[in-house]
Amino acid sequence: MRTKPDLSFSKLFNISFGFFGVQIAYAFQSANISRIFATLGADPHDLSYFWILPPLMGMVVQPLVGVFSDKTWTRFGRRIPYLFIGALAAVIVMCLLPNAGSLGLTVAAAMTFGLIALMFLDTSINMAMQPFKMMVGDMVNEKQKAKAYSIQSFLCNAGSVIGFLFPLIFTYLHVSNEAEYGKVPDSVIFSFYAGAAILILCVIYTVVKVKEMPPAEYAMYNESKNDTKEEKVGLISLLKKAPRTFWTVTIVQFFCWFAFMYMWTYSTGTVAIGAYNAPSAEKVTSLTDGENSYVFKNVKVGEDVIVRNTILVAPEKKELLTTPGTELVVANIADSALVDGNKVFMFTNPDTVKVTDQTQVTTTISIDTTSKEYNEAGNTVGLLMAIQAIGSVLWAIVIPYFRRKKVIYILSLVLGGVGFVLANYAHSVVMLYVCYALIGCAWAAMLALPFSLVTNALEGRGHMGTYLGLFNCAICFPQIVAALVGGSILALFTTPNQVPPEGMMLVVAGISLFVGALSVLLVQEQETK
Repeated sequence: MRTKPDLSFSKLFNISFGFFGVQIAYAFQSANISRIFATLGADPHDLSYFWILPPLMGMVVQPLVGVFSDKTWTRFGRRIPYLFIGALAAVIVMCLLPNAGSLGLTVAAAMTFGLIALMFLDTSINMAMQPFKMMVGDMVNEKQKAKAYSIQSFLCNAGSVIGFLFPLIFTYLHVSNEAEYGKVPDSVIFSFYAGAAILILCVIYTVVKVKEMPPAEYAMYNESKNDTKEEKVGLISLLKKAPRTFWTVTIVQFFCWFAFMYMWTYSTGTVAIGAYNAPSAEKVTSLTDGENSYVFKNVKVGEDVIVRNTILVAPEKKELLTTPGTELVVANIADSALVDGNKVFMFTNPDTVKVTDQTQVTTTISIDTTSKEYNEAGNTVGLLMAIQAIGSVLWAIVIPYFRRKKVIYILSLVLGGVGFVLANYAHSVVMLYVCYALIGCAWAAMLALPFSLVTNALEGRGHMGTYLGLFNCAICFPQIVAALVGGSILALFTTPNQVPPEGMMLVVAGISLFVGALSVLLVQEQETK
């Protein structure tokens, strides 16, 4: 087998340049999804459920792209067709997702539209992201791979920082950072537009500049180094034969990625309450007039509101008596109309609801997502995540100086856990800078050390690619679990008639990292044969 030739720096850079644009799109998703769905009217207890799709799609899409692109040969290349199609789909979705509240849809329909858009966005981002890693493997020789992945890592972090800061930049340029209830601010919408433009331009640059090897040339450089093929073994058998390090690092990964899911989900609410003292808003969720029940979405107490998602339900039969989307105009609350301590709505159409002694209203308290303070917090979260990314880069320089990987692994996770816990008690943005810089230490260790420990333990065992594909589940699975139980955990901390304390979820994240740090003690740095 021939050795692949050395590539110039410019060629190595061109292979990964499109990753810069893809990472901007990924940063928008990480920093703004909770803000978007909260603005559309999602209850804080439901926010984590919207985060189930990203890791789920990652588990499905990335392996499929790998399998299918392995078998694809076109005149445009092997990996590039998947890269371009994924990026193009991401651009379209990025232009649609932030407009979910501006299309004249009912609240439920806007939520559904946003959820479907998020699914397609994450699918397309994963489809565009995976080929960059594969092209390095296909085209770069062993001697230059470290350099190629370093370039990719730099572009990844640079794209993240820019993506996190875009809403703040547009706000500085006097683009509106506030919007009426149920709509996303223009600063966020324009950020998605700008990110979509950068993404497609970066990918087009890579498509034009990079020429993948044709099949014959690829075979010449990538044939097996020996004549024996790896034994075909089922996934269950491989897992049974996996070294102890594989499983112990997987345990550590579970607690780490469990923690970071809550950072992405609850940072905006935490910062809005702690650092900006954002006002709360009381919302009506239902009204019962003794005969029928009315279920409401996004109706603030004391305001004239057109209810765009009112469903009239028969209490006993639980069947719809009117079509979802029926509009009822709600007038201001009558100050004297109180039933059992609950405020009663007076309707402009007196035949719609008869206010009697049986009339009761159910309300909830949450952050006012239309407030200036909440939207300033949303921008600040982008800045904090940029600081986390920068802190991660700086800490990654420190990590190699520690001879014992377990020592720096434990230290990094403990520092990240401290950052998470302190974030709940930080009442200034400056203090939050410190918290998220500490969180960046944990992030750097999570990206660098697990794969190093696992690949060392797998050395000489064969089936490296399959094992690493299975190990990727240690990243996605804990995020899915965290998303499923997030609402229930938050409910444990929520006091009736009080704003849900989203900051406590960061405390949970910190505790999870502490447990992860303790789990590192189970890891063996070298697998004995």
